[in-house]
This record gives sequence, C-alpha cells and structure tokens, in this order.
Amino acid sequence: MSKRYAGASRREMLRNIAMGVTLAGMPLEAAQHVHGVAADQKKKTAGVYKPKHFNTHEYGTVRRLAELIIPADDVSGSAIEAGAPEFIDLIAANNQDIGLRMTGGLAWLDRQMETAHGKSFVACNPAEQTGMLDRIANREKATPELGPGVEFFRWIRRLTADAFYTSPIGVKDVGYVGNKGMTTFQVPASALEYAAKRSGLT
Repeated sequence: MSKRYAGASRREMLRNIAMGVTLAGMPLEAAQHVHGVAADQKKKTAGVYKPKHFNTHEYGTVRRLAELIIPADDVSGSAIEAGAPEFIDLIAANNQDIGLRMTGGLAWLDRQMETAHGKSFVACNPAEQTGMLDRIANREKATPELGPGVEFFRWIRRLTADAFYTSPIGVKDVGYVGNKGMTTFQVPASALEYAAKRSGLT
C-alpha cells in the first residue's frame, strides 16, 4: 500500500510535524505516557485493547485509516503496530474537542461512502477506500462539499503521525538514539542541507 497519505515519505512527514509537541498539545513525554497507558491496558485485557471513546465500528474505521496512512514497510512497522489507534482513542477520550472532531469526521466519511458505494468505509474494498482518501488528502484540490472530510483527514493523519513518531517503533524508524554517549558526533547531512538553505548559502 502506498505511503502517499503520510506525505512523500515518513521521514519527510516527520520533519513537517512539530518535534516534541503533538497536535493534542502534549509534550513528547506525555505522548509517550499515552502509549504506556494503552500498552498497560492491553496487558490487563489479554492483549486486546478496549476503546474508551469510539464504539466498535468507529474504532475499526480508525484502525483502517491508520493502516492506510502509515503502512508497514521493509524498514519498520505500521501505525497499527505502533499503537496509533489506541493512542488516538485515548486522546479523543480525554479531549472533548478532538473527540467530537473524530466522531463527526468518521460519521461524515461513512455517509460519503454509503452514498457512493452503499456501504461504510471499512466495508468498502481497498480501491474504494483509497479513492475516497485521494479526494480528501489534498486541501488544494478539494471541492467545497468535501471541506469537512479534508479537515477530518488533516486531523487523523496528524494524530496518526504523532502516535507513530512518539512510539518505540517510530523513534527507531528515524534513528533517534536519545541521550546516549557517543565516541564521535557527526551532524546529519539533512541537518546541514536545511541549515544551508535557511542561511541563503545555496
């Protein structure tokens, strides 16, 4: 499955999200705590996460969207493996504004799919699902009637990225080593290129 809904690439998307602060306004440590809470709940319930905000159908849709936004590749796991659906559910359960945006957006998505295909988003085939996302993934190309869907997808894509890149899988994906001692330090080439562009030297 294509990574197009996450942007040009996972690493490029990471550069575009706020490092250390998620869309929900949490510092990195708090976001990682959310992952810990979800993991603890799964341990207590025989490895099955029980949603706190979404109903069963809504949560299934969130899982499918997360899977389409950041699928697994040859290097790292998917948003599902990173715990993105659980993360989004816990955020929605503890932030009324985000919770309403998510449930409203999911309802909008299902209405659109039922009108076009006679069934909900998760019941549609992959081509129908990605066809819908193609229409709402790009704000510049969206028609006015798709406005609510564009806004919803902006939020769930960002929350999925936040969840992925604050998880152990996501941290490993970008090669972050944390505050560990190193015998030598080398500035990443991407950082040098960015600094050069900002300085006007290139």
